[in-house]
Amino acid sequence: MEIKKITGKLNELINKYKYAIIVLVIGLALLLMPGKQAKQQKTEMTAPTATGQKNLTEDSLVQILQSVEGAGKVKVLLSIGAGEETVYQTDMEVSSNGDSDDQTVKTVIITDSQRSESGLIRQVNPAAYKGAIVVCQGADSPAVRLAVTQAVAKITGLGTDSICVLKMQ
Repeated sequence: MEIKKITGKLNELINKYKYAIIVLVIGLALLLMPGKQAKQQKTEMTAPTATGQKNLTEDSLVQILQSVEGAGKVKVLLSIGAGEETVYQTDMEVSSNGDSDDQTVKTVIITDSQRSESGLIRQVNPAAYKGAIVVCQGADSPAVRLAVTQAVAKITGLGTDSICVLKMQ
């Protein structure tokens, strides 16, 4: 008799939640089904390294400076002072206990599809240049020196006192 009560209640529950049970069974079946698993490649956006950025800037400068009237053949060397800096997003929590305020700063952590954790990058500050040396064929002309110095200053953000323009042999 007790078995009939249990089966009756079980049938009642099944009828009441039949759609939820169907969805659950289908979901479990889909999870357990073997299928083609695509190879997932972890693609990360990486900023150019300080050396890579320096070479890119030097090459671009050489191309631009060679087109300056009277400059001729040009070589550029940039000196990097501080490397690239990554700034992470943070959360700041301030709590006050009567007389004092407590401040807690935590880095925001994100999880990707492969469940690996990393800090949320707010910005990447590029490498800072310390100085530049430019060697060109037309450096004996003051107008060429001025044009080259101004061009390098605009691209690198250096002051004109940190840029040296020399005549090529």
